[in-house]
Amino acid sequence: MAGDDKKFRIGSVPYLNAAPLTRDIDGELIFAPPSKLAEMLRRDELDAALVSITEVLLNDRYDILDGVAIGSLGEVYSVILAYKKPLAEATEIFCDTASLTSVNLLKVLLAEKNLFPQFKPLENYAAAPEKDFVLLIGDPAIEFQRSAHSHGIFDLGLAWTELTNLPFVYAVWALRRGIENKALRSELKQAKRFGMETLDHIIETREEFDADFRRDYFEWHIQFHLGEDEKRAIAKFCELLRQHNLGPVFAPKFVS
Repeated sequence: MAGDDKKFRIGSVPYLNAAPLTRDIDGELIFAPPSKLAEMLRRDELDAALVSITEVLLNDRYDILDGVAIGSLGEVYSVILAYKKPLAEATEIFCDTASLTSVNLLKVLLAEKNLFPQFKPLENYAAAPEKDFVLLIGDPAIEFQRSAHSHGIFDLGLAWTELTNLPFVYAVWALRRGIENKALRSELKQAKRFGMETLDHIIETREEFDADFRRDYFEWHIQFHLGEDEKRAIAKFCELLRQHNLGPVFAPKFVS
């Protein structure tokens, strides 16, 4: 339990898309890739983390903060499979080692096409352009798309929405069970409100990429809702994870 003189330990991804959810946080804020955040949560080194949805669905030890998420409806731009050959010819896909949700989402999307390639870790981002099939997320995915490359782009957000007519939820605030966290929940919800109210300031002052891109990204590609449509999307993702034997999958528990 965090006392009055102890701040909560809060983890977030170091990507542009998380900026509106973390600007106003007063706790001890730790930045790490999704896979590292998941490891820290499992070791109880964090009280909450903005973590991949599959970390919550595949481990029955977290609550999800209601009302806040990182998601998309249609093209997300920052979660992509870059390919040089037709998807039907994929025998192995190299994956960003930071990713958790995206690997499972891609497995689901390809399984729906009766495609079952091997998934291997990408040794480093510099090797990405050499690969016939490479899964990238976050700022590295944006950088890849905006650089000169010879790949086609399979946008996982767009593919999911075309499959389901639903948004997709990539990340949620996962709350460690067993601690009193009412103040923590309040802080995280307030941080989102502040981020939404000051989104123009974030767009103008962040240093990633350029302001025109940042505005396009936040206005068209990324959303921060966790409402009924997003919960239906999470339920559908659970259904497909189970259907394609990517479980065990646990029903999410939302707390406000």
